[in-house]
Amino acid sequence: MSDLMIEARDLTKQYGPATALKDVSFEVRKGEVLGFLGPNGAGKTTTMKILTCFIAPTSGTAKVNGADIFEDPMAVRSAIGYLPESTPLYTEMLVLEYLEFVAKMRGFKGEDARKRIKKAVEQTTLGDVIAKEIRALSKGYRQRVGLAQALVHEPPVLILDEPTSGLDPRQRTEVRDLIKGLRGYHTVLISTHILPEVSDVADRVVIMNRGRAMAVDTPQNLGGRLRAREVARLEFIVPDQAGDAAQRLCSAVPGVERVEIDTQAGSGLVIAHLESSAGVDVRSAAAEAIVRQGWRLLSLSGETL
Repeated sequence: MSDLMIEARDLTKQYGPATALKDVSFEVRKGEVLGFLGPNGAGKTTTMKILTCFIAPTSGTAKVNGADIFEDPMAVRSAIGYLPESTPLYTEMLVLEYLEFVAKMRGFKGEDARKRIKKAVEQTTLGDVIAKEIRALSKGYRQRVGLAQALVHEPPVLILDEPTSGLDPRQRTEVRDLIKGLRGYHTVLISTHILPEVSDVADRVVIMNRGRAMAVDTPQNLGGRLRAREVARLEFIVPDQAGDAAQRLCSAVPGVERVEIDTQAGSGLVIAHLESSAGVDVRSAAAEAIVRQGWRLLSLSGETL
């Protein structure tokens, strides 16, 4: 029997002409903590929403605990404990009332529900505030309540979207320690834009940028890849069927180490991202090569990652 708990294959999500996710593939094994690292808008939340069956991909597919997101979405949802970035809490409830409500919605009653709630409270160290109203809690404790609701049904997979967002340094450390304590008992997918955080809790890391998975490796092996990079963004018009030529031309620009090409069928529009080492600005050479080719350059910009 396979120990793969999450299998994502070529996940793509488009909203009209905008591409939020492009051919993202990765695997997470039983008991592993996989970190999604990237800036806001990189595609982390979109990927998580697809895996939890909140939204459907435009193409590609995924399995969670062996269940396909298209063929058996209810089995996928049952296997997942999900903590979205905006914690779903009814703040007028007591902590215990809220967890009882969550257990009931998950189909647990009586002694079974009480045992599960007790375990989730112990895992998240909520014992001191169990009788308090959620609105009276600090943001750090609210995050613990959100994590407890994700644990009540003892899911094999946890998906945590920016679980330390908005917390102060002490609270972030506490939540990270809680997550590390779940390693081995649950398979965990966690997203963040904070490098030390993902290095602290994750066994492997997926670096996300502009909707693509740029690299998948251990935090230690990714050290060299995480240095600052320059990225030139160019938009230009090419003749029909010239997408491969655009790829070759951009790759041949001196100093370019990586090229991503997006084409829009029928319009001739090409959006190219040219990556180079920090301090190496390839914009001028790239623009000159495009104009020399006889193509129409529409825009040119750059940024440091």
